Amino acid sequence: MPRFAANLTLLYTELPFLDRFEAAASDGFRGVEYLFPYEWPVHELQARLKDHRLTQVLFNLPPGDWAAGERGIACLPDRVDAFREGVARALDYAGALECTRLNCLAGIKPVGLDDGVARDTLVANLRWAAQQLAPAGITLTVEAINSRVDMPGFFLDTAEKTLAMIEAADEPNIALQYDLYHMQIMSGDLIRSLERYLPDIGHIQFADNPGRHEPGTGEINFDRIFSTLDEIGYSGWVSAEYHPSGATSASLSWLGASS
Repeated sequence: MPRFAANLTLLYTELPFLDRFEAAASDGFRGVEYLFPYEWPVHELQARLKDHRLTQVLFNLPPGDWAAGERGIACLPDRVDAFREGVARALDYAGALECTRLNCLAGIKPVGLDDGVARDTLVANLRWAAQQLAPAGITLTVEAINSRVDMPGFFLDTAEKTLAMIEAADEPNIALQYDLYHMQIMSGDLIRSLERYLPDIGHIQFADNPGRHEPGTGEINFDRIFSTLDEIGYSGWVSAEYHPSGATSASLSWLGASS
């Protein structure tokens, strides 16, 4: 079965953040991710990973001012300097945590910003970031996020749009981050999409739909999805990024069934 990781931003929220590492390891996870590490000293995160024999799978580049509504700044022409500063900060954390995947959030395009300008800015930023990450052996992933429910106005809301930006940036260490929840909302047809985009996929995340809860609470056939990932030879991490409908450990029947 796939290699499963736990997203500690969404899972185990009944515990303080730094206690979530132990909880994830106790439930059988061997990898973890979270949205952003920057709130915590890197040595604290290092210690949790080492103590519980966990791999740091992925985290996001700094997103800009999250509290003010920014959800990434890579497509914003007036935020290029901040984007580059964020890449440098993320590189420092990634090196210390031995993390080989960093995800770039394209951002929400402001009303009035020309699509072409946003596109050119994003492509240039992706190319520059990938070039900075390459010497450290780090892959830059780029995620499509649904614009119908979770992030209206998000600039990259389909796999096709995201792959077009990756192709335009034309760097070998850029890959698609494929989130089953977001792509079910935007286009469905998950099995064929996974088969089609496999060569471009660098990371997978999941939650059921609707509700963004654990597998078995919605419409996605996860048994079939996970079997397909084995059949097509996907060898990367598959991260549980959902809001548990109750206590996290009680939501993991899918993990037991898959192991």
